[in-house]
Amino acid sequence: MSKALISFALVAVLTALLMALSLAVARHGYPYGAIGVRRLDGIADAGTFIPLAAVYFFTALLMMILPIRAASIVLTHAADAIFWTVIVLLATIVGGLLARWAFGQGSALLALLNWRFLFAVVVIGCHFVMNELRRNVLLRSLFFVVFAAAMLACLFWSFTL
Repeated sequence: MSKALISFALVAVLTALLMALSLAVARHGYPYGAIGVRRLDGIADAGTFIPLAAVYFFTALLMMILPIRAASIVLTHAADAIFWTVIVLLATIVGGLLARWAFGQGSALLALLNWRFLFAVVVIGCHFVMNELRRNVLLRSLFFVVFAAAMLACLFWSFTL
């Protein structure tokens, strides 16, 4: 967990520095600053977490039914990669919004209230408790159904409010 927090903080700080540099260049009237801001804003959106969550829930579903050796392959080669992708995308969003806030755009932090960030939080939470879910047969069976329902909801539900 500490590795995830340190990685999150480092990516957020680096993104905030890049966004601050782009905002400062744009403030001086250079068009390259606006291009940098657009590119950093375009990297991640809260809606990106929905398909990532669907793929993660599919890997979690597989880990619930596969034998331990096959489940460990799915964990190390798929679930971990998706987990780190979610960490990096979330840190990128937070870093960019913090830089905007530091440059006087006070309402920028309100973008963090988007409910779609819950998908990122759920993926991160599931990844941290995956070991406990694998140990108990009852929990494994229950979460097989939960992960299947979550995967199907992420894939086929439009989530419009």
